[in-house]
Amino acid sequence: MSAPGPAPRRATAPGGSVIPLAAPLMEASGLTYSVRGRRLVDDARLVIREGRRTVILGPNGAGKSLVLRLMHGLITPTAGRVDWRGAPLDKAARRAQAMVFQRPVLLRRSVRANLAFALAVRGVARAARRPAIATALERARLTHLQSQPARVLSGGEQQRLALARALMTGPELLFLDEPTASLDPASTLAIETLIEEASAAGVTVVLVTHDRGQAERLADDVVFLQSGRVAEHGPASRLLSAPASEPLRAWLSGRLYVEAEKSSRIDI
Repeated sequence: MSAPGPAPRRATAPGGSVIPLAAPLMEASGLTYSVRGRRLVDDARLVIREGRRTVILGPNGAGKSLVLRLMHGLITPTAGRVDWRGAPLDKAARRAQAMVFQRPVLLRRSVRANLAFALAVRGVARAARRPAIATALERARLTHLQSQPARVLSGGEQQRLALARALMTGPELLFLDEPTASLDPASTLAIETLIEEASAAGVTVVLVTHDRGQAERLADDVVFLQSGRVAEHGPASRLLSAPASEPLRAWLSGRLYVEAEKSSRIDI
């Protein structure tokens, strides 16, 4: 008989009641990535909790997109490790994840063919593809454009297609790298609606954004990066209203933060 695992971590709710935190789905510890001796990600520790929406914030060059790629296994870290459900990240774990980039990667095929290809690669039987594609098209509001070449769609339509394609594979974890950058408010709303629907269906979401309003609308947890390091990591309700780190306070107030020395990390 195996020994019991560690007791779940707990948080204190308003009024003093104690509630358990969601179980870790993915953890990065000591995550480091260096190029020619320069540390672009420096000893980062992150905990992605199952069923929650984690938003990664930080100034340009802080390492946000790099952290996403390291956690998804697209880049091999110089040091540190990424665990999935307590075990090292492997091919099976990556198949349980999906990632959507700021600039959607689409095939030179029709909207429908882009969706069909994703299912074929996953080994989905041909007979099962038709209803899955119809559902994805309806979800993304692209049914009327299904025969159009994917690369002639508008930016917002392309991003909806990329997101619907990622979700149709049934990921447990969805990485999103600034999916609404440069989109108009209507397109942003459409993408955020898809994200909220995915979250409601049980998908864990990790989102990089520069938009504080988007973080306030979507985040359960926030990770703030400064110069490749985790300056602060915790519940959005606390971090966005009463940040403990000077880098995050400066960012939220629109002030330029000039780093004199390594700031201490504040974790949940």
